[in-house]
Amino acid sequence: MVAAVKWKSLSPAGVKAVTAAVLVVGLLSALVIYVTARPVPGNPLGEPEDSRKYLRDMEVYGGKANVLAAEVRSWFSGLWHGRNLAFTVAVLTILAALAFLFLAMPLPDEPDAEERGKPRSPQNTR
Repeated sequence: MVAAVKWKSLSPAGVKAVTAAVLVVGLLSALVIYVTARPVPGNPLGEPEDSRKYLRDMEVYGGKANVLAAEVRSWFSGLWHGRNLAFTVAVLTILAALAFLFLAMPLPDEPDAEERGKPRSPQNTR
């Protein structure tokens, strides 16, 4: 049986420790990927996407949006290979650590129902 994490039981030091662990594991993984990545072998016949005829045909059949969509798809698929993968893992690690840190922060306590209706006195405004 998996034990559920009790968010309120995590102290601020525990939250920092978990965040640091996520950062260390993720950034070390990105470093290993970067060091061991090999360049992607190119197509010996050339890439058809680089020819003017291909780009013109894409524009004729689908318009400029088709050409843009093909470029975005090519860029996105390039994020998951070689050294670009290392940068992608590093960015996703930082985003995950920041998201955990934000979500693990406790919310401030709500004022009691009696205090909500009372006007603030000058002593309580500081």
